[in-house]
Amino acid sequence: MADSLPSLAFLGAGSMGGAILHGVVAAGIPVDGGIVATNRTAEKAAALEGLENVTAVALETNPNGNTDAAASARVILVGVKPHMVPDLLREIAPVLREDAIVVSLAAGVTLATFAENLGDGVRVIRSMPNTPSTVGKGVTGLAAGTSATPEDLALVRTLFELVGAVVEVSEDRIDALSTISGSGPAYVFLLIEELTKAAIGKGFDEADARLMAEQTFIGATALLEASGESPAELRRRVTSPKGTTERAIAVLQDARLDEVFGRATDAALERAREMAAGN
Repeated sequence: MADSLPSLAFLGAGSMGGAILHGVVAAGIPVDGGIVATNRTAEKAAALEGLENVTAVALETNPNGNTDAAASARVILVGVKPHMVPDLLREIAPVLREDAIVVSLAAGVTLATFAENLGDGVRVIRSMPNTPSTVGKGVTGLAAGTSATPEDLALVRTLFELVGAVVEVSEDRIDALSTISGSGPAYVFLLIEELTKAAIGKGFDEADARLMAEQTFIGATALLEASGESPAELRRRVTSPKGTTERAIAVLQDARLDEVFGRATDAALERAREMAAGN
């Protein structure tokens, strides 16, 4: 873990930006120059007040909050809604430090869009975090722009490792990554929903059905993390020869889950490309 981090600005400290912000604060790493976090409303800014070393700014009372924050920070995380990104970039471009690193948290906004609005020489890194980042169990994809140095990428990686794991990819792999780790939590939640329904179908009330299904997934993933074994090996250990689990696994394999997940992630990737094309 890094000894310290440089000054940070979170422009739009919503759910994802807020998750990274809370991860930094929880890690207790000194931030040289402090942290500034902007939100549109005083209500949202108030929710961040009291966090150590964090200055919360409400744009409704301080219209220059974004430019002030960007001018003072080494690392600027852009966490506004994707459609708001170009205007924000044009606003902060004139005040950025020469050594500034701009990190995108905005889904679907390309490095080219950042370059067009900031200028080619600005160091930009595109990130794709997922929602478990809010509980420190995230997966974040990072793609560096052409002006970003290996040292810039290492610094930003350190930042995101405070809320989970990091995968470095080229930008043309970001959408593919999002179909796995970005959308992946929804796939898991769907499986838990369906297993809960199966339990209800076996005569359990909803509370017990939810408890069994949810805690089974939570426990299985905790065991996977703690054991260091592969999922295939752990599955084999649960699947006794000629036992009940073997019979159930056979049904699931006959359903060709490999093909189902392949088609599902292909569909997500196709939609990501449609959205990038403005459709």
